Amino acid sequence: MSSSPQYRSGNEIRQTFLDFYAQRGHQVLPSASLIPEDPTVLLTIAGMLPFKPIFLGQRNSEFPRATSSQKCIRTNDIENVGRTARHHTFFEMLGNFSFGDYFKEQAIAWGWELSTKVFGLPPENLVVSVFEDDDEAFAIWRDQIGVAEKRIKRMGADDNFWVSGATGPCGPCSEIYYDFHPEKGDDNIDLEDDSRFIEFYNLVFMQYNRDAEGNLTPLQNKNIDTGMGLERMAQILQKVPNNYETDLIFPIIKTAGEIAGIDYVQSDEKTKVSLKVIGDHVRSVVHMIADGIRASNVGRGYVLRRLIRRVVRHGRLIGISGEFTPQVAESAIALSESAYPNVRLKEAAIKAELQLEENRFLKTLERGEKLLEEIIAQIKQQGKQEISGESAFTLYDTYGFPLELTQEIAEEQGLTVDQTGFETEMQKQIERAKDAHETIDLTVQGSLDKLAEHIHATEFLGYKQAAANAKIEVLLVGGKSVEEAEAGTEVQIVLDKTPFYAESGGQIGDRGYISGDAIVVRIEDVKKESDFFVHFGRIERGTLRVGDAVNAQIDRSCRRRAQANHSATHLLQAALKKLIDESIGQAGSLVSFDRLRFDYSFNRALTPEEVQQVEEQVNTWIAEAHTAHIEVIPLAEAKAKGATAMFGEKYGDEVRVLDFPGVSMELCGGTHVSNTAEIGVFKIISETGVAAGVRRIEAVAGSSVLDYLNVRDKVVRELSDRFKAKPEELPERITNIQNELKTTQKELETLKGQLAIAKSDQLLTQAETVGDFKIVVAEMEGVDPESLKTAAERLVQKLGEGAVILGSIPEADKVSLVAAFSPVVNKKGLQAGKFIGAIAKICGGGGGGRPNLAQAGGRDPSKLKEALESAKKQIIDQLATDG
Repeated sequence: MSSSPQYRSGNEIRQTFLDFYAQRGHQVLPSASLIPEDPTVLLTIAGMLPFKPIFLGQRNSEFPRATSSQKCIRTNDIENVGRTARHHTFFEMLGNFSFGDYFKEQAIAWGWELSTKVFGLPPENLVVSVFEDDDEAFAIWRDQIGVAEKRIKRMGADDNFWVSGATGPCGPCSEIYYDFHPEKGDDNIDLEDDSRFIEFYNLVFMQYNRDAEGNLTPLQNKNIDTGMGLERMAQILQKVPNNYETDLIFPIIKTAGEIAGIDYVQSDEKTKVSLKVIGDHVRSVVHMIADGIRASNVGRGYVLRRLIRRVVRHGRLIGISGEFTPQVAESAIALSESAYPNVRLKEAAIKAELQLEENRFLKTLERGEKLLEEIIAQIKQQGKQEISGESAFTLYDTYGFPLELTQEIAEEQGLTVDQTGFETEMQKQIERAKDAHETIDLTVQGSLDKLAEHIHATEFLGYKQAAANAKIEVLLVGGKSVEEAEAGTEVQIVLDKTPFYAESGGQIGDRGYISGDAIVVRIEDVKKESDFFVHFGRIERGTLRVGDAVNAQIDRSCRRRAQANHSATHLLQAALKKLIDESIGQAGSLVSFDRLRFDYSFNRALTPEEVQQVEEQVNTWIAEAHTAHIEVIPLAEAKAKGATAMFGEKYGDEVRVLDFPGVSMELCGGTHVSNTAEIGVFKIISETGVAAGVRRIEAVAGSSVLDYLNVRDKVVRELSDRFKAKPEELPERITNIQNELKTTQKELETLKGQLAIAKSDQLLTQAETVGDFKIVVAEMEGVDPESLKTAAERLVQKLGEGAVILGSIPEADKVSLVAAFSPVVNKKGLQAGKFIGAIAKICGGGGGGRPNLAQAGGRDPSKLKEALESAKKQIIDQLATDG
């Protein structure tokens, strides 16, 4: 009997692991950032992620062997944090890696040596798992390591076969489990029993490459990727009941308890859960902020905000009323700084971000919790069990109350939330937002009408300036006039002058910033109402007040894109008039930063050749570098010069004319390039019909073309890799595959029919006699509707006079039924269509057909047996009676 494992601190376990592999030729590497280089994932979720390009063969490694302790964040099962012994959002993965160097035998031997000799785990307390087909790993564990066969469990692909994706490097893995109760014996070991077993070390043997068809071929270089959970090994060695009570997390929990004036050990289970959530989440947010993540409503910023808000919420649940997150964060920083010095270096940023987010959320909580309390009281009074989606959305939309928080509080009260209804309301809001993009908010319009006599029209400087010093004339929040607004507030601003272009003539409004002394406002849109330019944005820093002197700065990159797309629409219209039909007129347009849309009056679709000609003509004009001439002249003079006006558009006495001499001359108030060469390139994406006599061309210009081509180039490259063909060979290759698929499908249908016939022949032996008739009522497993019909026809022919009723479940949520009756059965008044239609209702469906042969379907497979029993009883009863 080996001695029991000795106590080691979390820091000692980490260092011991790294030292063990450093002594065996592994390069010790620091933890990568929680912001991964891999763009396909939001956060670093595994120890192997920084090495993924090496494993995928995209990059060579500087070292044949490496080892690290990697910070990881996972939030896919956040609801289990604090409720189970080992679920976390933040954890450390200790790993050793081989890049084409050693393989299974060495990885297993070292894994066992580290676990038993170094960490002192008794061999009798260890169980290992291997992939069910990995006889090599099984033999190594049994014959070289000496593990008893009963303590080596073969597991399926879901548990013990690692894959990097649908294709690419993959391989079996072997896991080492600690058995807390070896006295229960080796019979009937169930590794899913987490009260007895904990998996702490996973060894992945990347030895295959999987192609698009799922075929496995051995890799030239076989790799090793392992992961040992630091928190899990700490639980084992420190002999505590869960990961939270290890020295890696418990000091944070203790700090939170002291702030709340409670003792974790003496607390009830509900309070312990809240303390565990705080302990786990604070570790996460400290490292996320230290790595440069800031709270926001998108991406990893939203993950951070959600975690901070859960910390604050659970702090409230255990009785903490004031600000506390910076104090708890200090405990997490102190625990981590020896291994991760950057958390101490970023201490000020961490605490400032937590303080800002906590105070912001406390205000949200106060408003939202009060309303939610009223909603819950009303629901309980009505005897209901669910908070409506509309109520949950009101909390979210009006009070900034996250859906997850509403669900969490509802669960505490024994209630649920109608998430489908919430999503419906969210979609309505999205549609309202789309509608709002077309016109200014009526409440804003009303407020401006009242203020119009006190302020001057906005002076637009944007044709010549990208920035301007200005003054805040009007400040609106929710469409209502206010004197000041603080950070985090959505605002509408009217300046005395502005470089921002306001949405009009199909061109969307500029983006950019309005800034001043300790003030930053991000502007997302600008609209024009009467003579006023209304800037829609969000205050990111400071307090904004009416009368403030500010600097208004447009986003030059967005402006350049809009200019390129807008000028391209003018060239496009000119090309359509020149090459297709002189009578073509503009019926509408949209000029955005990333694309353009041009609607025109025409009675037919363009041919592919015409689309190409139009595109080539526009690009020719771009290459010819035509200089833009812009002037403001009387409307009559502009028309006399031949300037194109948009039908139905109202123009003043004087108009702005944009002229690319020899190419296009139009009335337009939008922003444009000074020379067609600045557009760069033009690409038509589609030409479609949108209404009777109205066609639409969608296109991109300038740098947007590169974005468009990059997406398509990526698709072509992926298809080329998948089909192992050059880009120019893809159409032929795909056509061949389609033809092969059609042939295969036909062959499959034939085989299914033959199989159904073979199965039906077996059913002849089950035929029962009812008077002068023979009947067969049976289920044929997995048979499709057409084959089921074929089988029923064949059976009734072989029976002579009789009836056949067959059922099948061809898909998970579908039922197929068929009835075939002989002529004499029909003479007795039995109609196959009516009969099977009534039976199908039992399965939540219906159907019908001819008197002698009919099919039906249903949606509830669980009722098939009941339906067939009813059919058999009815057919026997009716055939047994005289006709």
